Amino acid sequence: MSQLYRQAHYTISATQLSELPDDTGIEVAFAGRSNAGKSSAINTITDIKSLARTSKTPGRTQMINFFNLDEGRALVDLPGYGYAKVPEKMKIRWQQTLGKYLETRQSLRGLMLMMDVRHPLKEFDIQMIAWANRAQLSVHILLTKADKLKRGAAMASLHTVAAELKKRELTASIQLFSSLKKSGKEEAIKKLDSWFLADENPTSEE
Repeated sequence: MSQLYRQAHYTISATQLSELPDDTGIEVAFAGRSNAGKSSAINTITDIKSLARTSKTPGRTQMINFFNLDEGRALVDLPGYGYAKVPEKMKIRWQQTLGKYLETRQSLRGLMLMMDVRHPLKEFDIQMIAWANRAQLSVHILLTKADKLKRGAAMASLHTVAAELKKRELTASIQLFSSLKKSGKEEAIKKLDSWFLADENPTSEE
């Protein structure tokens, strides 16, 4: 069903929840620290090079960006967090907005959480998973930039993350991912397909 993702196109940006499009259809959100390779992952999955802009200044995108796949499905690019040099007040406001979005958005089916395989599970990553778990929202972690480590070290990082989540009683599936090598792309798409019910046409009601 990767053809579905190649149809992705930008539709709208919102700086607050009141500006979001109607809460219908099916959405999957992409989140991650500002330097975790989130934009690159979105571009790799959709096969559209500059769909999500990769910025040389991490954290510049402070908006919720919507990319529609078809009439009933959308990818949602959440603002990068935790790294941006923004005032503390703004950071707190964004954290509250993200938490509320994860916990209240009815059309949201899953959260793709990007983490650099070399620096996983930072404080706000854990917060995002906790929010999603509380909202009974499925979470799938992409350990990005897997090409930066040898296979053994990358797998060790994956097992460490899994063990840490278990210890904290948090639930998420995990995989290795590299935008550069396009490795892990099919596995990520399979997860997206399961959320988007790729073989069905979503309607505005369950």
